[in-house]
Amino acid sequence: MNRRMTVAACALVLLGTSSAFALDAAPHPQPLTQALTPGLVPTVKYGSVREALRSGMRDYNAGDKLGAAAALEYAAGQGHTLALWKLGRMYADGDGVAHDDLRAFEYFSRLADQHADESPDSPNAMVVSSAFVALGTYFLDGIKGTYVIANPARAVEMFSYAASYFSDSNAQYNLARLYMEGTGVSRDARQAARWFNLAAEKGHPPSQALLGHMLMNGQGVPRQRAKGLMWLTLAREAAMASGKDPWIESLHAQAFAGADESDRKLALDLLEQYIQTRH
Repeated sequence: MNRRMTVAACALVLLGTSSAFALDAAPHPQPLTQALTPGLVPTVKYGSVREALRSGMRDYNAGDKLGAAAALEYAAGQGHTLALWKLGRMYADGDGVAHDDLRAFEYFSRLADQHADESPDSPNAMVVSSAFVALGTYFLDGIKGTYVIANPARAVEMFSYAASYFSDSNAQYNLARLYMEGTGVSRDARQAARWFNLAAEKGHPPSQALLGHMLMNGQGVPRQRAKGLMWLTLAREAAMASGKDPWIESLHAQAFAGADESDRKLALDLLEQYIQTRH
């Protein structure tokens, strides 16, 4: 069965709906070969898409990001997966090019539409999944002054596809947050805990922290203070090592203070068991 589908169609199949999308909610970006950023049209004639990609990545690593963008534009115009993703990230982050969320959205859209059927085990799966996550993020708030309007329901569909088909931990985390908040979907703490758990098992610190918080408080799941403290401890260690997400340390401190000595001891035992099973 041919699984290729547009960004809209893939979510329709995933959710089993037949009328979730209207045409005005499914923008179609201009062909990339017609939308090259001024000044980035390649001046070098490349022998192949692979040659353009190699040149682009070589220039990027050497610090010539404008040169890299020009070469990647050529490869992206031919539909190369990595070039589409890299340019999307460059424009989203303003990395060597002017920050442009609409162009980033269009690269990610093309990537998702052309490669939604990518095998989850393929080398390209990570970048394709990442494109769906980026699209979901854009649909949450829209892109001001463009045709990309806020559409939380579409965000749910983008995250759901990446979370289910690709088992993407970032998508699972984002989807859990939407279920927890009731954004684009009915609030459902049990579903939120389920998706947090899947991401937590993959070592996603924010998911570990929020799952631990839910377990500590019995929110959507039976209260299990020791297990909740275990997840929060894992998340705290990762946050301290990376210097990111200081809120995790605060959540852990709150949970630790609210746990009794038996909870703390059992949490330590559970943590040791968890670590042993992963070595």
